[in-house]
Amino acid sequence: MTNPETSASPAQEDRTVAILSYLTIIGFIVAIVLHGSKKTKIGAFHLRQSLGLVITAIVFWPCTIVLAFIPILGWLAILVGWCALLLFVILGLIGAATGRFTPVPLLGDSYQAWFANAFT
Repeated sequence: MTNPETSASPAQEDRTVAILSYLTIIGFIVAIVLHGSKKTKIGAFHLRQSLGLVITAIVFWPCTIVLAFIPILGWLAILVGWCALLLFVILGLIGAATGRFTPVPLLGDSYQAWFANAFT
C-alpha cells in the first residue's frame, strides 16, 4: 500500500523537472537527466525556456565587457540587462511551479521555435 503523503502526484512529478531547470546550471543538468527517464510536455517546455535563458546569458556576457567601458550609460545597460534576465528566470520559475506553459517575455516564443526538437 502506498502512502499518499510520500508518493508524489503525477502533476507534481511533472513540475519537478520544470522547476529544477531554472535552479542553477546543476539543477538544469539534473532536470535533463530526470526528463530523460520520464518525458513530459511541461518538462520539455521549461527545459527549452531555461536553455534559451542560459544561452542568452552566455551571449550577453561578452557584451557586458564592452559596455563596462562606457561610463554610466553602459553600466546602466549592464544593470538593466542582468536584472531583466533575472526577472525572466523568476517568471519562468513561477510558471513552472504553477504548471503553466507561459513563455518568458520577449524571447520565450523564439526559444520554443529554435529548440523545438530539443528535449522531445
